[in-house]
Amino acid sequence: MTKSDPFQDRGAIESLLRRAARLRQAAGPACRLMEVCGTHTMAVHRSGLKGRLRQAGIELVAGPGCPVCITPGDIHEAAVGLVTERPNLILAAFGDMTRVPTRRGSLQSAAPAEGSSVRLVYSPRESLDLAQRCPDKEVVFFGAGFETTIPGIALTARRAAREGVGNYSVLTAFWLIPPPLRAILQEKDAYVSGFLYPGHVSAVIGPQAYSFVAEEFGLPGAIAGFEPVDILLGIVSILEQMVEGRPRVDNAYARVVSPEGNRLARAAMAEILIEKDAVWRGLGRIPQSGLRLRDEYAALDAEKKFGLALGGESADLPGCRCGDVLKGIVEPPGCRLFGKSCRPDLPQGPCMVSYEGACLAFYKYGRNR
Repeated sequence: MTKSDPFQDRGAIESLLRRAARLRQAAGPACRLMEVCGTHTMAVHRSGLKGRLRQAGIELVAGPGCPVCITPGDIHEAAVGLVTERPNLILAAFGDMTRVPTRRGSLQSAAPAEGSSVRLVYSPRESLDLAQRCPDKEVVFFGAGFETTIPGIALTARRAAREGVGNYSVLTAFWLIPPPLRAILQEKDAYVSGFLYPGHVSAVIGPQAYSFVAEEFGLPGAIAGFEPVDILLGIVSILEQMVEGRPRVDNAYARVVSPEGNRLARAAMAEILIEKDAVWRGLGRIPQSGLRLRDEYAALDAEKKFGLALGGESADLPGCRCGDVLKGIVEPPGCRLFGKSCRPDLPQGPCMVSYEGACLAFYKYGRNR
């Protein structure tokens, strides 16, 4: 940590930790907060905040905010099938998506069909450039993400349509953050007393997207950034709401998140995509929780173009409890595979693969704390 960054200032961190501990004493018998975003999960482990907060009686549990993790197995398996069964096809994907284990192996370990390959890309535009450079091959972009990355992928698809790139399509794994929060709160075996909302997604959808949590379920929440002081400001706000008995959605990340969010990004999604019921790993089918390409962009929809049968929750590898981790029912050590047969070098589930995965965060930073 550097003294020049006020959001990493050690003195401010200690002051906020003391404030959080005092509020916790007045907040009630239990305090189990869910950090929705996988980046928050990694940040609280890396900074050591998880252990410090636990000492104060504040329990943080991971939520479903990792797109690699919540993408169900049948979509990952369909991606493996495309590259192993179809010749002259390039499957372009972000790095973490290629390492997710399935019953058919992973994209990284798959043996491609003749003339086919898996390519790592860092942006959706790279995948479109690839299709334009290789007109003799089908290029499928395995697009996964939340409201933060979806607009860029959608605009890339629109560009492909306008430029008539006929050998390009998108295998969509697009997820919306608010619907699974409702699903979690309706679960009988998942107890949460407040939410730490994701900063990046909130910059797009705005604070009002979470208002139902306070209005319908009476739970507090705060939008937070990703530095230690950011996270603690959000947690202190949640605790203050608990003490006051006035739940709301507080914006503790106002330097990035505006009250109206990003209207241009939301407009791009609305123009190119439409909501659909979607299956989430561990959470099952959630109404209107995903997005697909509109019918006018059907030629770019890999699911339709290649006749893929999607929409079912294929089983995780035996013993993997990634689904329960994503619901906040157990922490990673609650899985009998964790740290034994499931490690970063030999993952048995996506939560140990993704940089935003709770199992990877706990393995890297939490085992010895």
